[in-house]
Amino acid sequence: MTGRLASEIRALHVYRTYFPDPQGGMQEAIRQLCLATKARNVSNTIFTLSPKPHPAELHRPEARVVRCRSWAAPGSCDLGGLDSLKRFRKLAQESDVLHFLFPWPYADVMHSLTATRTPAVLTYVSDVVRQRWVGKAYKPLMWKTLRTMKAIVANCPAYLRTSPILSDPAIRGKVRVIPLGIVEESYPAQGDDSVFERLGLEGGEPYFFFVGVLRYYKGLHFLVQAARNVKARIVIAGSGPEGEALRALSLQLGTRNVILAGHVSDAEKVALLKRCRALVLPSHLRSEAYGMVLVEASMFARPLVSCEIGTGTSFVNAHGESGLVVPPENALALADALNTLLADQAQADALGRGARARYERLFSGPALGQAYADLFREVAAR
Repeated sequence: MTGRLASEIRALHVYRTYFPDPQGGMQEAIRQLCLATKARNVSNTIFTLSPKPHPAELHRPEARVVRCRSWAAPGSCDLGGLDSLKRFRKLAQESDVLHFLFPWPYADVMHSLTATRTPAVLTYVSDVVRQRWVGKAYKPLMWKTLRTMKAIVANCPAYLRTSPILSDPAIRGKVRVIPLGIVEESYPAQGDDSVFERLGLEGGEPYFFFVGVLRYYKGLHFLVQAARNVKARIVIAGSGPEGEALRALSLQLGTRNVILAGHVSDAEKVALLKRCRALVLPSHLRSEAYGMVLVEASMFARPLVSCEIGTGTSFVNAHGESGLVVPPENALALADALNTLLADQAQADALGRGARARYERLFSGPALGQAYADLFREVAAR
């Protein structure tokens, strides 16, 4: 560690995609982790692939971002070329600890082929849920990777309990729980209130809010169906592959209270979060492993509505404490939860306070940064 502070740790975070490429919850989770550990004297580098990796290196407030070419992405698994193997190996040799975010099978390939001796940890974000044919072919390499990790992080107790991989005796002893979180100072202090006029929400009327990538597992078609029985606006912000199908469903059902807002800026998102009656995350499949947007809304003391799918969503949103948890794929139950919060302002406010309290205790920047910095130092010291 010559020339550096003795206590500084160089961490290399490895994931298939990162900003400024299309945004998603995992990229934001990595950004927050880097910001939080940076305050604990961790020097962060992010290695990723991109369809257009120019420039090849970016310097962002949270970390240095090193990018190689993504040549293809079958089943959302970005694949690199020989240059990515060489670049990864060099970065790994310069680091004190490697941090993989699972699943990304190509990362397993890089780690196996480069044979780096840098100690590694892995954050287990999600089981391989949809691409089962990939899962079968990937299984031997996956287990090889998991066994080489010095530590494996689960984001919540529920995922540790329900994942057949994390609960396997072969690795169970090295698994620990560290919740994902958010550094509050990384968000705009003031929202952009012009978004209310743009969306026709002037006048302080109550509305419910969803924000995220419009993907198949988000359960948004159930939310559109639920809107028929909710006497309030429902704002769905974001873009993605399900956008046109949702628009067509809304027209078919005649749900005039559904606003498909498209992409919103960070400042617009903050404004919408601050004023919404509740944040709704109707995800119905285990592909929704955590739900960072639930943490975002908790930070702004908003009550939460989500579905019980056996993942981290019901850890972030504790039923009766920070919000309401309903059965998945049930538009009527979803509508009932929204109407409950619509009719009872006092209950909505109490749940919002509970959400904020959970954020401060479990999901804040200091809690996240201390836990991961301690883990990185522990692993590097070995």
